[in-house]
Amino acid sequence: MSQIYCAGFVTITMPGFSAATGASSAATAIPVASDGNRPRYVRVAARNECYVKLGISTVVATANDILVQPADSVILHVPNGITHIAYIQGTAAGQVNVTPLEQA
Repeated sequence: MSQIYCAGFVTITMPGFSAATGASSAATAIPVASDGNRPRYVRVAARNECYVKLGISTVVATANDILVQPADSVILHVPNGITHIAYIQGTAAGQVNVTPLEQA
């Protein structure tokens, strides 16, 4: 069964993280929601074109993964067992922001 974010409005009460994107992939732990657990969904926004991929601590993002356009955002489902998000720049270095969404 597909996981669909159906909350309409997003609820954000916990800080996420912002990180610089570069020519090499980097990965950061997915921030927790207010209940102390991994969120079911995260909002990913980017200042410049970048690519992201969910996985475990060894996850690596490439230019074939999820594209996040400049000044845009995507909401991603975080499956069980996923702990990290990897990111890499597109044509230029930039910044990615990952924020946990409260459980809907």
